Amino acid sequence: MSTPFPASLIPVHDAARLRTLHQYHIVNTTPEPIFDAYTAWAAQLFNVPISLVSLVDDDYVWFKSVAGHAGIPGLPRAESMCSAAILLDEPVVTSDYKPESCTLIKPDVAQAIGLKFYAGAALQMPNGERVGMLAVIGREFRTVTDKEKAVLARLAGLVSQTIELRARYLEAQQTEEWEAAQAELADTLDENSALARYLNSRNGHIDFEDDEVAQLIERRLNGLAKVLQRRLGQLG
Repeated sequence: MSTPFPASLIPVHDAARLRTLHQYHIVNTTPEPIFDAYTAWAAQLFNVPISLVSLVDDDYVWFKSVAGHAGIPGLPRAESMCSAAILLDEPVVTSDYKPESCTLIKPDVAQAIGLKFYAGAALQMPNGERVGMLAVIGREFRTVTDKEKAVLARLAGLVSQTIELRARYLEAQQTEEWEAAQAELADTLDENSALARYLNSRNGHIDFEDDEVAQLIERRLNGLAKVLQRRLGQLG
């Protein structure tokens, strides 16, 4: 499975997109536990070895969090699938890293470490700009169902809201409140990870086509959304 991409890696509105990215003051910052909790849960949900939150800058893609492959701060923009994935309005799935699967990027790094699967949904901010991706990455060919795409997009939306919440707390110099918000979100994500581990151990994977499983995941996503909405509402 591959995705048709535009002709250029740099969209015409990239200057406005970059202004949006930098107003959140999150590029090239140190790891924060809450984003690591998101990538850990995403890797478990999709049963993949690697998950990441990326931020696509002018010429470099920064990895705010990476689960499953430590020590990589990011990649040049021309070498990261996230650079191409932010160009599209819908979740992106690429089930191989052959040069012809996406001619906008060089797949050398991905191929060197044996990556063959990428699925990502954009981090879209309130003004509509896409600043990065939540991606799950694997070493085996696979496809993704519409339900899985929907869950990935929903999770990316929650990560985007968390970036918004972080910026608003820090702008208001409410560092302690941001720490408390991270702890509250992390508690919810820890429970979600425990459920994902159970489902994976029981079935070997998480079957999103199973209505009971889908409802469990939906309730977990709704729980995170409620925490974020409440805290964003408190900030006015």
